[in-house]
Amino acid sequence: MKDTHTKKSILLIIILCLFVVHTTNAEQREPITLKAYIGYGYNYTYKSYANIDVKAEFNINNNFELDAAVEGCTANTYSIGTNLRPKFALPVGEMYVETKLIYCAVVRNKIHDFNAALSLGYRMDYVNVQIGMFGHLMSDFKRNWHSEDEILTEPISMIYNIEAFVRPQKSIWNLSFRISNFDDYQIERFWQPMFFIGGRCNIKEQLQLLADISFKPAGMFHLDATFYGMEACVGVGWTF
Repeated sequence: MKDTHTKKSILLIIILCLFVVHTTNAEQREPITLKAYIGYGYNYTYKSYANIDVKAEFNINNNFELDAAVEGCTANTYSIGTNLRPKFALPVGEMYVETKLIYCAVVRNKIHDFNAALSLGYRMDYVNVQIGMFGHLMSDFKRNWHSEDEILTEPISMIYNIEAFVRPQKSIWNLSFRISNFDDYQIERFWQPMFFIGGRCNIKEQLQLLADISFKPAGMFHLDATFYGMEACVGVGWTF
């Protein structure tokens, strides 16, 4: 029963987001980009799995952005992530402050998983870097909600991101290389970086073809790196 309730809640969030976007007059707002991905991955915990992602990027105004993402995975996990991002123009590029919130219902193990992070970043045509702090807590689906003793918390740790692009952001196509301990749906401990390759090609002004590959080793900063998992996805983006 709880598994069904979790799936219905996430589906309702997707429907509400699409309804708000559809009923907002395009002439009264900044451009909105919707992205949809289908992916396949393998790791030592889930083995083979597939997932579907829906992401939305809102440019509220010249100084504020909002991202939201929802993912369903055949490993029986369901995730929601959001980024609130005030930004400030500089002579070259821009500075931003990002608040990241991620919730994952690990239904297969009956676990709630929540991450919250605050970071400072700088980006320009060829570079995007971030550094900050994050907290992580978990609890069981059957926990007593009147007690805090059944919540597992981890010490505050570091969040970081280094990303490089081969072409300017307004190019018809671009390719990026990134090392970070987070993505849209998870934040790993700082000694556990992930590696990403991302590609984008504009078919026309509004339509984009997207592709991403991620690789996660184990024991990276413990100087005993071994393969843990990888994931590849393709998708489309539509700006309106």
